[in-house]
Amino acid sequence: MMNKYRVKKSITNELAAQMVECSLTKANELGVQINVAIVDESGHLVHFSRMDGAPILSIDISINKAYTGAAFGIPTHEWHPLISQEPALREGIVHTSRLVTFGGGYPITVEGEIIGAIGVSGGSTEQDMACCVAALELVEST
Repeated sequence: MMNKYRVKKSITNELAAQMVECSLTKANELGVQINVAIVDESGHLVHFSRMDGAPILSIDISINKAYTGAAFGIPTHEWHPLISQEPALREGIVHTSRLVTFGGGYPITVEGEIIGAIGVSGGSTEQDMACCVAALELVEST
C-alpha cells in the first residue's frame, strides 16, 4: 500500500523563543549585536530578534542562513568546502536565491529529523557560529 502522507516534526514557537534568548545571551557575553532567526523545517520564519545596534543588512542574512540550514540540512559553513574545488558548482550555486555559504546557520534536529534551523548574523563568522551553538545546546539538553 502506498503511503499518502507523512508526519513531520516542527519546531514550536516556544522552543524557538528560548533558542533566540540563548543566542542573545551568548552575543552579550561576546560583546556583539546580532540578528537571530529561527525557521521551521520548511524554512518559514518562526521567531526573530534584532538586538539594538545590530546591522540592518544582517537581518536578511540571518534569515537566509536559517533558511539554508533547513533547506539543505547542513550547517552553512560546510558549503564552501563542498563547492570550492568544483568551479561550475561554485560559480553557479551562488546564484541560488537565499543560499548562504559562510558560517552562522545550522539545522535543528531532533531524533535525526530536521525540525527547523537557526541563523545568526552581525558578528564575525566565529561569533555568529558560537551564538548558534549556544542555542543548539538547549535542544541537545532537552
